Amino acid sequence: MSGTVLVLGGRSEIGLAVAERLAGDHRRFVLAARPGADLTAATTQLREAGAETVETAEFDADDLAAHGPFLEKVAAEHGPLDVVVLAFGILGDQARAEEDAAHAAAIVHTDYVAQVGVLTHAANLLRAQGHGSLVVFSSVAGVRVRRANYVYGSAKAGLDGFASGLADALHGSGVHLLLVRPGFVIGRMTEGMSPAPFSSTPDQVADATVAALRKRRGVVWVPGVLRPVFFGMRLLPRAVWRRMPR
Repeated sequence: MSGTVLVLGGRSEIGLAVAERLAGDHRRFVLAARPGADLTAATTQLREAGAETVETAEFDADDLAAHGPFLEKVAAEHGPLDVVVLAFGILGDQARAEEDAAHAAAIVHTDYVAQVGVLTHAANLLRAQGHGSLVVFSSVAGVRVRRANYVYGSAKAGLDGFASGLADALHGSGVHLLLVRPGFVIGRMTEGMSPAPFSSTPDQVADATVAALRKRRGVVWVPGVLRPVFFGMRLLPRAVWRRMPR
């Protein structure tokens, strides 16, 4: 493919793993990360995977007003954009968020509000191109929100709903949206936490994501067993559900 892959969250383990697997299909990449982030190792990793050009850019996901101009600049300098991967986000501290309203709002702002802003601008840009794919990382945490991480889970629930609706709105436009619903991912974000059942690694999430992207699927669960598991979990009585761990 001749277009560019843009990774928003260029230091993300999952985002970088996805980009690495796309290096066989694409030659141009832009890694965007918060100001001051060191992307040297990530750039080297992509070049070793086969990318011909790897550019970097500063991107502050929480600066909503900057989203549109940023995407337009990337498209003008490196476009057309074939794939836009939204790989930024924060887990936050649930215990702190229950006491600190500003922290709770910060989690929701980054994991939901900022994603909505970027997706809206990116969808409009790709519509104008007439082609392209958006990759959105939801979570099983948003399928049915648990007491143990309800702030993060609520943000993912909102993102999941928004992305599902956007995918329907994009139908027939030539633009494809892939919604990824991973379970617990063992990586930098969850370091120090006990892995949940059916955990996966960033590489496993990336493998499933790229396979689904190439098939132009709409939704992928990682691992796939989580789809029937959460179908059953939706039926659990609330008195039982509220005691479920993270």
